[in-house]
Amino acid sequence: MSVHDDPHAWQRPAPGRSGGGVSLPSWRWLSEAMWRIEHSFGRARADARPEEDTRVRIFVILSLFSAVFVCLALGAANAALLAPKGGVGSIGHPNAVSRADVVDRNGALLATNIVHYGLYIDPAEVWDRGAAAERIKRVLPRVSMAKLNRVLSGDRRLIVMPGLTPGERAAVHALALGGVSFEPEDRRVYPLGASATHVLGVTDTGGQGITGAELAFNQEIRDAGARGESFPLSIDLRVQGVLENELARAVAETQAKGAVGIIADVQTGEILGMASWPTTDRLNRATSAHYEMGSVFKTFTVAAGLDTGRADMNTLFDASQAFMIGNRRITDFHATNQVLTLEEVYLHSSNIGTSRLAVEMGPATMRDYFRRFGLLDAAPIELHESARPRRPTKWDDSTLASLSFGYGIMITPLQMSAAMGALTNGGRFIPLTLRKGGRPDAQVRQVVSPQTSLTLLDLLRRNVVRGSGGRAEAPGLRVGGKTGSANKLVNGRYDPTHAVGTFAAVFPADGPVNARRYSILILIDEPGTYPRTGGFVAAPAVGRIADRIAPFLGVERRADQYRTALGERIPAFEDVEGDGR
Repeated sequence: MSVHDDPHAWQRPAPGRSGGGVSLPSWRWLSEAMWRIEHSFGRARADARPEEDTRVRIFVILSLFSAVFVCLALGAANAALLAPKGGVGSIGHPNAVSRADVVDRNGALLATNIVHYGLYIDPAEVWDRGAAAERIKRVLPRVSMAKLNRVLSGDRRLIVMPGLTPGERAAVHALALGGVSFEPEDRRVYPLGASATHVLGVTDTGGQGITGAELAFNQEIRDAGARGESFPLSIDLRVQGVLENELARAVAETQAKGAVGIIADVQTGEILGMASWPTTDRLNRATSAHYEMGSVFKTFTVAAGLDTGRADMNTLFDASQAFMIGNRRITDFHATNQVLTLEEVYLHSSNIGTSRLAVEMGPATMRDYFRRFGLLDAAPIELHESARPRRPTKWDDSTLASLSFGYGIMITPLQMSAAMGALTNGGRFIPLTLRKGGRPDAQVRQVVSPQTSLTLLDLLRRNVVRGSGGRAEAPGLRVGGKTGSANKLVNGRYDPTHAVGTFAAVFPADGPVNARRYSILILIDEPGTYPRTGGFVAAPAVGRIADRIAPFLGVERRADQYRTALGERIPAFEDVEGDGR
């Protein structure tokens, strides 16, 4: 008997199986359910009940649609409520972009993405190739005529030129030429041109950072873009603009080969401005160029002497005659021929005095303090371009003497900026950063005592009032700093026509060690004018920069107690610190 003969046959258990109390496996239950639905239409027809047949069909269709709807609803609920933030399945931000805008600390735009277009031509669809080439060249002058003719003479669709702006695309499109088409390209642009170019760096055509901040913060910039946010740097565009302007002026006045400028907050390590000249050079001299910086290093030698207790400001050093180390004779460029206090050693920039102090402290102490100041390692900053210094291989007396006045070691300007910050912020070495607000993971370490830092601040200010840094003075801003000059090695010899002039400064140099304070470093590479010393080629730029950026930084001008207390500058002393050779 068939199913049609017995309408209740589908309810019976399968042959050979018990129907009482034994549960079928889940897959067999599903199979039985599907079998019942499949044969329900036949039973309805067999019983001559067409209306039941229709109801069953509608019921099945509604069930299927309901099941699909429930699955979709559950998936949507899971994506909205349970998926990780920013993960697969999350709903994207309406303002999301592949790469976030980079802005300065105040929100001014530094880098952004703009849609450009690639120009493509299919020569098979061009009626008059010569006329097409001529018309395209007329509205798009920067296109390569050779490339244009090569594509037009081919037999397949090729790109003629990438990176068309919307205006250029519109101009070509208006020609209404056959075979011409465009494809959108999301390209990184820097609306300020060369400004902050070495800080920002660049990206590749795939939107990945390859230099500068674009590389250093690559993933964070992409993550910020996905959230529809911008990514702020520590740079202050106003400060950056002043720095670049004054650096270019200094280069023009001194006919220099190159220059570097760095401005930083000594309490947070935030870099407010960084410039490397020429801007057309890919080399970032601030991070990657090495220099012997001359007498600026006397600041570290004096700091080590004070901090270890080997000397105080009244300790005497005999500079009445040359200091002999074996056959080497160390002299002062502008000899005083007298016994000097440590303060006078610094203000007169005496090579003899600092050499005697360094040799007395010995190699272990000098190496320890140079390490503390970050002079023996690459400057800890996010930029991948930060280079390691060129350090001495031996630390004998002759080397110690050279190190004391800035020879025998080549460092980057970033290292100098970080080291000067540690000397003027209470003695704490704080890694420099391009991150607004400072680095949350910064490894801050105490390198000298707060008292040593306070003494150095006083000494730096005295050097501007009475010593070699007078040209860095800015009315009411209490600038302190130290000059440095060094000859470069050329063909194995120190050549005075190839020199480096440096001024490392801080302002305001008065007040408590934890007061808000900013460092300025200016380095002029191979000035063509004479004299080539830091006091002449670099210090004037520092004074002008401090004068112009003080309003942006909230530094108030006020009467300076140092002028009354210290009197006039040392007579006839015009930044003549020497190289000891």
